This record gives sequence, C-alpha cells and structure tokens, in this order.
Amino acid sequence: MDIFFLILSGLLAGGFASLLGIGGGILIVPILSLIFGLSMHTAIGTSLLCVIATSVGAAPYYIREGLTDIRLGLSLELSTTLGAIIGGSLAGVLRSDTLSIIFGFLLFYIGFYMIFKRAQSQGSSGEAGRFSSYEVRNLPLGMGICFFAGNFSGLLGVGGGFLKVPAMHYPMRIPLKKAVATGNFMVSITACAGALLYYFRGDVNPAAAAPMIIGVLMGSFFGSRLIYRIKADLIRKIFVAIIFYSALRMLFQGFNFHILKF
Repeated sequence: MDIFFLILSGLLAGGFASLLGIGGGILIVPILSLIFGLSMHTAIGTSLLCVIATSVGAAPYYIREGLTDIRLGLSLELSTTLGAIIGGSLAGVLRSDTLSIIFGFLLFYIGFYMIFKRAQSQGSSGEAGRFSSYEVRNLPLGMGICFFAGNFSGLLGVGGGFLKVPAMHYPMRIPLKKAVATGNFMVSITACAGALLYYFRGDVNPAAAAPMIIGVLMGSFFGSRLIYRIKADLIRKIFVAIIFYSALRMLFQGFNFHILKF
C-alpha cells in the first residue's frame, strides 16, 4: 500500500470530518474498499480505528472553546453505544456487497434529508455556537435516532455523525456548530464499541490503519480550527456533496457496476 497516499487520504478525511462532526468513515470506507481493495468488512473495521483518531484530534479544541455540550453528548451515547454493539455484531453475518448497498442507500437518504429539511429558528447560518443560548428539545427522539446512528456505526464503520448531527440540529434544536462539536466528541466512544468487535474477528488491517490515523489526526487538528472561519451553510453543502458521491460509489460497488472510476 502507498503509505503517502494513505496519510494524505487520512488528512483530507480528518479535516472534513472535524468540520462536519462526523467520524470520517463516509470517506475512509470507500477509500479503503474502492481504491485499496480491502474487503468491506476489513475496510469497516479499519475505518473505525481512524474514526476514533478523528475525534481525539478535534475534541480537545472544541471542548476548550466551549462548543461541545458534554452532558448532552454523554446522555445520547447511552443509546448510541448499545446500537454500535448490535450493529457490529450484525455486520459479521452480512455479505460485503450487502454492506456496500446498505451504505449507499443510507447516505442517499441523509443527503436528501439535509437538502430538504431546513434548520428552524436557531443556528441555520453563521451562529457563534458557543455564545448561542438554546434549550434541548425532544431528547427521547434524539436518543432513538442516536441508537440507529450507533447501529450504522458498528455496521458500516462510520462514526454515526451523519445521523447524530441532523438529530441534534433539527428535532433537538441545537445550533449547528454546537451539534458538530458534540457529534465529534461522541464518535470516539461509539467507534470504540464497534472497533473491538471487528478486531476480535480479525477484520482490521493495521498496515492501512497506522498511516491513515496519522493523517486523520493532522487533518482533524487543522479542521477543528477552521470552524469559526466557515459559515454553517457552507459546512452543510460540503457535507451533502461528500455523502452523495460516497453513496454513488458504494452502490456501484455493491451492484458490481464498474463505472465512475477514480
């Protein structure tokens, strides 16, 4: 494997992930599977290790800046971690092409949701985040969504932020940048639960994980420091573009179509 390219891929994934409050798995899994040829199970298990690094690289800065709602994050992680254990166990009995198809359709759903669902009242664009006053609403609904986020984290090797961030931003009415920072804080806990299952099944590739983690740590460090310089609407557009592209690639792989080559 090309170590330099793995580090560069991790750098990009970590940077985008820390800006979007996700673990980076929506980029890392396709890179490892489509470019480096790892099986979906190994790509997912390796991705979960990188997801942990994404959170570790960005979370301290977000916490220090007062963007992370730690109490809310820990509350939501109760259901998310349970979901990750269930999802990771289920992945062990599913075929690789099935996982690719599930991954693709899920990302399409989230992408369309983010396009057509607009933020209400607080935090649609340019909110200061740490200076915004807000009241957490619909906590049971948020916990339910986070349970499914944990399922998909363990099943597909992602941090679950693509569900957690919209869940906090829309029904729970958390300002977007607060939701991003809190989602980033949560993904390491979620990923740890799933990564252990993949590790003990032998579905982790250390040779790919090590250089990519180096890149992810650097990318998340720099990405977290750009959050005040980028408007929330731009963050949302980047988020949608990335997941649509990832969705197409994973669907083509799952259905064994060989077009849209890198």
